Parts: sequence; structure tokens; C-alpha cells
Amino acid sequence: MSLTDILSPSDIAAALRDCQAPDSFSPKKFFQISGMSKKSSSQLKEIFRILDNDQSGFIEEDELKYFLQRFECGARVLTTSETKTFLATADHDGDGKIGAEGINLFIYRIRLLRMCCNDVSFSFTLMVP
Repeated sequence: MSLTDILSPSDIAAALRDCQAPDSFSPKKFFQISGMSKKSSSQLKEIFRILDNDQSGFIEEDELKYFLQRFECGARVLTTSETKTFLATADHDGDGKIGAEGINLFIYRIRLLRMCCNDVSFSFTLMVP
């Protein structure tokens, strides 16, 4: 199975275009644009398995810097700053690596934030004449 069996190639391309410049990568934005934030838990586990290059059950910092290249061979490498920020964002237990549950927790937070933001804007819309 490949990433394009789970994610739309056009969504992947759009997500990669959005972070072409060094230090422009945002995990939250990438997950949203690529469609990962809309996938089920089982689909996210499969995506994680594909991204886990050494099949250790974790994505370590050395693997994480090549994250974009797992989506497209010609994509750029994440900068040290982007890699460390991404790791800090998705490493829920502070062990220096991301497990499948870390990705699921990260996606859950994105969904929760989107729900909250949607509710706030909806409430705001109702209050404005």
C-alpha cells in the first residue's frame, strides 16, 4: 500500500506546495491540506506504518527530517528547526520519537481545535447584526 492509496495525490501535492520554502512547514497545516486530519484511526495507523521508514514502530528525529520526501521523492528535507518543532508537537510522552498513538493524538487535537474554532466563528456570526 502507498500513501496515494489513502490520500489524494492532488491533496498531497497541494500540501507539499504550501511548505516548499525552508522553515514554512507547519505539521497542523500539512495534515489538514493533505487530508490526513480527516482520516480514520486505522487509516492513520497505515499512514504511520508507511512513514516509519525503518519499521521500528516509531518515527525518530532522523526519519522525521525526511518526512516530506516520504510523500514525494523530490520534496525538500525539513530544517532542523522544523524537525524539532514537529517532534515536540507530536511526541506526546517526551521520549524523542513519535509513535502511532502520538500521530493519532495530534490529529485529535487538530480536529478538536477545528471544532472549537468553528463553534466560535458560528457564535460570533450569530451575534453580529
